[in-house]
Amino acid sequence: MKKSLFLGLIIACLASCAKKEDPFLIHKDHIGKLSKDVTVKQLDSVFAKDSLVKRIGEGDYMQAGNDQYLVFEKRGKHLFTLIPTQQHDENEKIKTIQIHDSRFKTAKGISLKSTFKDIRENFKIKYIHNTLSTIIITVAGQEYFTIDKKELPEDLRYDMTLNIEAIQIPDNAKIKQFSINWKHEKTEDTDKEDAQ
Repeated sequence: MKKSLFLGLIIACLASCAKKEDPFLIHKDHIGKLSKDVTVKQLDSVFAKDSLVKRIGEGDYMQAGNDQYLVFEKRGKHLFTLIPTQQHDENEKIKTIQIHDSRFKTAKGISLKSTFKDIRENFKIKYIHNTLSTIIITVAGQEYFTIDKKELPEDLRYDMTLNIEAIQIPDNAKIKQFSINWKHEKTEDTDKEDAQ
């Protein structure tokens, strides 16, 4: 009797441990505590145990129109940066999540520690955009990746007009930035405005 009770407690304990969600797993509709449906005004309560830094309309020239919400652990580690769809609106949902902590990973194990080979083997590559200092790899899904051009062969680093193909990118090229782009359905009000 005692043995079966003890065994039952062990099984119950293991089952509850197995159900515990990985706080760094990237899902389609949520990342850790952040859900796709969370609005800007809810961020303070979602990240009450973390540190939330608000940069409203700040940033370099390219990002000056975006509000950014930087989420840090209490110990100071930058987890991710959140960018809503529209600036200066607390009812907006988050559109872009820039991952800064390599502990965050997809179900397939893709993280900031991954290489181009990992991307190629786990995603269908839709487009490779050649910029001044990086290439941006858009995949079928909600993820996109940035690779520093220093990771490329020298003949591909300096010409922004080159059409860079996946086959030209070394397998061991490291990911510089990993971002998630959440798509949100338009509300009825937005649809009415668009129709006018």
